[in-house]
Amino acid sequence: MLDWLSEALPDDTLVGLDLGTSLPFADRGAFFPGWTRSPADAKTLWALVEGICAENPHLAATSFVDHPDAAPHFRRHGGREGALFGGGRGRLRETELAQERMGCRPCSNFNLVGAAQVGKSSLTGMRVLHRLGARIPVWPFDPLPERGSVIVEIYTTLAAMAAGRRAGRSKMRDAAELDAGLGQLGCPLSGLDGPLSDHQADALLTAAWLRIAAREPELWQPVALTRQVAATEGWTFGAV
Repeated sequence: MLDWLSEALPDDTLVGLDLGTSLPFADRGAFFPGWTRSPADAKTLWALVEGICAENPHLAATSFVDHPDAAPHFRRHGGREGALFGGGRGRLRETELAQERMGCRPCSNFNLVGAAQVGKSSLTGMRVLHRLGARIPVWPFDPLPERGSVIVEIYTTLAAMAAGRRAGRSKMRDAAELDAGLGQLGCPLSGLDGPLSDHQADALLTAAWLRIAAREPELWQPVALTRQVAATEGWTFGAV
């Protein structure tokens, strides 16, 4: 994916990455309270993850979650819940609190366990974003360009809700369900038939939704997206 984004991305593409582009910061005033290397902003966090995991193949983040100063903040497999994880669904970013207000139940990016976790892809995604450097702006850490490509964080449940699904029943597993959602969005039908994986349906529906939602100015200006939040925690496109 890094190679494709770097070398083969078509012009003027809105790229939606289904991962967390940062970690909670606002709730405790730091990503990793008490750790002297805790970064002051998201881009420095990406660099920290990359630096600690430089020897991990395939942009993995194993060394980061095993790091003695980072590990206490994560919930990991084998019942290894760090003392600083926070219990329950864990610490949440401001954008995840906004998702809760919309009826969703997001999990903390510090959670690395279970089907709903997004922590692993978030950490490996940070290595991708760090290596991309300034090639493609990443909203909201970077200002929106007047033209050209841009990367946003997505949460496929938000696209499904816009297509008429309930938050708790957002997954679609056949072409008929996908086409029903596309129809709700006013998009052409998929032309597919039979069963699909929920991952395929998520990707297709969210791509269709992004083409429409990108033209809605209010989605680029959520009330809770302050300058500080934009620099530290980032935001999920479509959360209001």
